[in-house]
Amino acid sequence: MGGLQKKKYESGSATNYVTRNKARKKLQLSLADFRRLCILKGIYPHEPKRKKKVNKGSTAPRTFYLVKDIRFLLHEPIVAKFREYKVFVRKLRKAYGKSEWGGVQRLRENKPVYKLDHIVKERYPTFIDALRDLDDALSMCFLFSTFARTGKCHVQTIQLCRRLSVEWMNYIVMSRSLRKVFLSIKGIYYQAEVLGQTVTWVVPYQFAHNHPTDVDYRVMATFTEFYTTLLGFVNFRLYQTLNLLYPPKLDSKAEVELKAEHEEDYAMDSESYLEKLSALSACLSRVIATVEEEEAEPDRFPVEGEDAEALVVREKEQKEQDSLKNLFEGLKFFLNREVPREPLAFLLRCFGAQVSWEKSLCIGSTYDVNDETITHQVVDRPNVDKKYINRYYIQPQWVFDCVNSRIRLPVEDYFPGVTLPPHLSPFVEHKEGDYVPPEKLRLMSLQRGERPEREQEEIEDEEDDDEGDDSQEDEDGGDDDGEEEEDDDDDMDDEEATDEKNLKLMEKQKSQGKALSVTVTPGKVKQENKMRLEQEEKAEEKRLAIMMMKKKEKYLYDKIVFGKKRKVREANKLAAKRKAHDDACKADKKKKKKKTTGRE
Repeated sequence: MGGLQKKKYESGSATNYVTRNKARKKLQLSLADFRRLCILKGIYPHEPKRKKKVNKGSTAPRTFYLVKDIRFLLHEPIVAKFREYKVFVRKLRKAYGKSEWGGVQRLRENKPVYKLDHIVKERYPTFIDALRDLDDALSMCFLFSTFARTGKCHVQTIQLCRRLSVEWMNYIVMSRSLRKVFLSIKGIYYQAEVLGQTVTWVVPYQFAHNHPTDVDYRVMATFTEFYTTLLGFVNFRLYQTLNLLYPPKLDSKAEVELKAEHEEDYAMDSESYLEKLSALSACLSRVIATVEEEEAEPDRFPVEGEDAEALVVREKEQKEQDSLKNLFEGLKFFLNREVPREPLAFLLRCFGAQVSWEKSLCIGSTYDVNDETITHQVVDRPNVDKKYINRYYIQPQWVFDCVNSRIRLPVEDYFPGVTLPPHLSPFVEHKEGDYVPPEKLRLMSLQRGERPEREQEEIEDEEDDDEGDDSQEDEDGGDDDGEEEEDDDDDMDDEEATDEKNLKLMEKQKSQGKALSVTVTPGKVKQENKMRLEQEEKAEEKRLAIMMMKKKEKYLYDKIVFGKKRKVREANKLAAKRKAHDDACKADKKKKKKKTTGRE
């Protein structure tokens, strides 16, 4: 027999994988540097299908990487920078040991620095790809921007994350691209639509300083290093699309007003420009000042393969989005000291409102609390010392719920001291057969423009009160009722007499041979309900299709239908329980009301 004999574990799938130690030795990197390089380049370990064969018969737990990924890392310029940094640390240590302070200074000035621009371009060939993968980058940058300035991560990283997050919020405000917001235990979830891409990120609460201690901050810092580079490029490109200066600067008019407003309270020259930008209360300056023109309606053309109905639906969605962008247009809000300033200011400015706060709270306030043009004041305490009659006092949840429901909700449910309605998540989509809570149903009825149930209940209570008054009047005036009953009997007698007269007249005309007088009553056109006919036709077609099914298909279909019916039954049970609970609450309220009226 000729030819070379194949050795065991040296052919097939075993040659496609390499262990982490072998990969590290091939690249001549330490474990920390190898992990850092893999994070930056986006290379992850892979689990082989035949792990025992790849592991040469051993069952020991090992981490495997693809051989082609490690070959890809061999030509990475950052690997050379890592080696240069090792040499730099060794020379710096030696200079410190010899107390050569001039050499230490020279080495620090020539410290090797690497850039991640080429890696961002490699991982995201187009700008849309970068936008699609922006969720984690934003969440990490907002998280690092809230860190305390301790030794766990560099102060420069925290400052950079804060600057980039403020730039992102200013862009969202200027473009009015925010769509959803939800207050959760973990933080505040935001969702925006940026250039047709849906971007979702989470922001921690301002005073949530319970950061975990059992987390490897070096790994998080490496991710943040890449994410800050990515977010910097994205912010620059987005600002260009809106004709805004980058790095962002306040509009000259807004900046002059801000300086005049705070000339006595703040030393504006010494304050950081980032503080003014993070206030989110003023507009940003543009590259070329645009002249305000009348808004012309854009031409509507159907997309390729889109029919007229789809075009109408798309136009309707576009109108809804435009109305959402101007949800708080023309309103002026004032934020009290106790409410979270930054998320509320961000939300209100995203939907066209003007917002301000106390001068001593934060830089950037534009008007005082005694301004008569203020329409809403956001408070989070049961009682307010001084109230103005020409404005609404609301709790902060009203702003978040209005954004999610896309309409201005009634302010009566959010007055100070009132028990707030549940804060529903806008990210939950109810399917057919699912249980929909009554609060969601009430919100849907408000969106359709129908009268809320609470108003109907008030009307019913008023009617009940009117009936009670009528009954009291009936008890007082029993003689009048007797007279009315006598009048009703007289009317009945008159009707019977007229019927008898008509019958006698018809008999007399018959005997004389005259033509009978015929009275014609106008008929009613029976209108066919097209929707109902279509539903009946579809139901008939469905019934015939079920009858024509094979045995196996019928068995599977019955199982699916049984599962759906079970879901519907469970949802109906929950709804019945909720209705019983609500009815019991209403009955208790009515009892309490009757008791209070009785005591009065």
